[in-house]
Amino acid sequence: MIIDEDTSAEELAPIAKAVNDLLVIPVTIRSKNKKGVRVEKGEIIDFEYTGPILERVLEENQVIRTTPLTGEYAHIPVVVAPIRNKQGDVVAALGVVDVVGSVDLGVVFSEYPSVFQKIAPCP
Repeated sequence: MIIDEDTSAEELAPIAKAVNDLLVIPVTIRSKNKKGVRVEKGEIIDFEYTGPILERVLEENQVIRTTPLTGEYAHIPVVVAPIRNKQGDVVAALGVVDVVGSVDLGVVFSEYPSVFQKIAPCP
């Protein structure tokens, strides 16, 4: 499957479901021209989803880590990344609840420094 700016929520759903299955955190994804899908706890919640940070990523074509003030995930840290075509243009955006931004990784992985080095956010 090739993702482009007109990929439908139904076509994006398997990707969102797979990311949700892997990370066990809420996942959202939408293409530039069509609303997308929201997946939580292994279930597709919405096939007409968009959110303020997904929309910002589609406009700005860059990764955004923030805590939105509005939308379904208001006041919850999220990270959203662009999906780009071969030319580098944004065609879709994929977002997850930012577990890394919500947890003190130093405390969680204090006994496993090699793991912490692999997952700690870059400065």
